Amino acid sequence: MISTIVRNKNWIWKPAAALCAILVWQGAAWLLGSDILLASPWQVACRLVSLAGEGEFWTSLLGSFLDITWGFLLSLGLGALLAVAAGKSRAVEILLAPYMVTIKTVPVASFIVIALVWLSSRDLSTFISFLMGLPIVYTNLLQGIKARDEKLGEMAEVFRMGPARRFLTITLPQVKPYLLSACSLALGLSWKAGIAAEVIGIPEGTVGEALYNAKIYLATADLFAWTLMVVLLSILFEKFFLFLVRWAFARLEKI
Repeated sequence: MISTIVRNKNWIWKPAAALCAILVWQGAAWLLGSDILLASPWQVACRLVSLAGEGEFWTSLLGSFLDITWGFLLSLGLGALLAVAAGKSRAVEILLAPYMVTIKTVPVASFIVIALVWLSSRDLSTFISFLMGLPIVYTNLLQGIKARDEKLGEMAEVFRMGPARRFLTITLPQVKPYLLSACSLALGLSWKAGIAAEVIGIPEGTVGEALYNAKIYLATADLFAWTLMVVLLSILFEKFFLFLVRWAFARLEKI
């Protein structure tokens, strides 16, 4: 009963918080009194509706979505493989440590500028999304692998469980929260870094190009409209992807 009441309150407070943020935004726009400095929520909403009627709008969103998603999936796959290897071998973990620390500490802008020397602007967002997500996936999964209960592994040896059965019934349930956390963090950072790479590289037909043009022409409403769409797309994809991961775990645990 209490948990139901709390959930109902959450449904009330979340929209209330969003409405409060919009009112603060509107108040700031009134105080500044300049569309160039800060467009109002109504102006942004109108511009978003206008952009939604243009084919280039959806093409740009799709192009950026595919590039960044591909980069994230690459970081998830390679990060998982490296975490498994490091979990089995201390030497591998030591060898990988300098690279992971470097990726986590060097500014994203530095990687973008360096990558532009090697890659075309079209491939830049995919590479940067992959690079920024890699250490997050690796670190979280390695932590999950190290946190496994060794006694459960010993029990599996006693009962002579096969590698596949041991993986499904013992390893997966223990690593699951670390994987979900890794996906959530890596997705958010991949979107931020990927869009930043597009703004600097300016590949044609992407969100980054639209944001750059909005800055050049001082089209603040366009800037906010595109940014809002990036935020919404990032949140929706994160929720959808995490739902798929949880669904996959549930199916595997039933095998």
